[in-house]
Amino acid sequence: MQIFRTVDAPIEWEEHNVGQKIDPRNQSFRTWESLELVQKIQGYHSLNFTLRKELNLYANVRPCCSLPGYKTWHDDVTLITIHENTEGEYSGLEHQLVRAIVESLKIITCQASLRVAEYVFHYPKAHGKESVCNSQS
Repeated sequence: MQIFRTVDAPIEWEEHNVGQKIDPRNQSFRTWESLELVQKIQGYHSLNFTLRKELNLYANVRPCCSLPGYKTWHDDVTLITIHENTEGEYSGLEHQLVRAIVESLKIITCQASLRVAEYVFHYPKAHGKESVCNSQS
């Protein structure tokens, strides 16, 4: 905070001491005010997260292929994994419960699942591939 003060950054600070002592109103290290503040401000999101959301980049395509000249069990193999890129682990819904404990919500909708599944089954034809093998985790 000293750096921000030194450069006279136009920031209004609101300090919440979470985890210092138990709040008697809810028997938790979190105060209701702190929880409301976390819900009110969205927090920082990485550039990748922002680009995926803003540009609707829902399909994460990751090709992996054998390279000529490198000894492998099988030659001329291409494996392409595709997974949904805006929900699940990428929902960005995380918060710290107490020091060293973070909770992450994994939201998956039927609409997003169907959309990426459709993409998966159209991908081989559009890229001259012959088959699809589906695996879910």
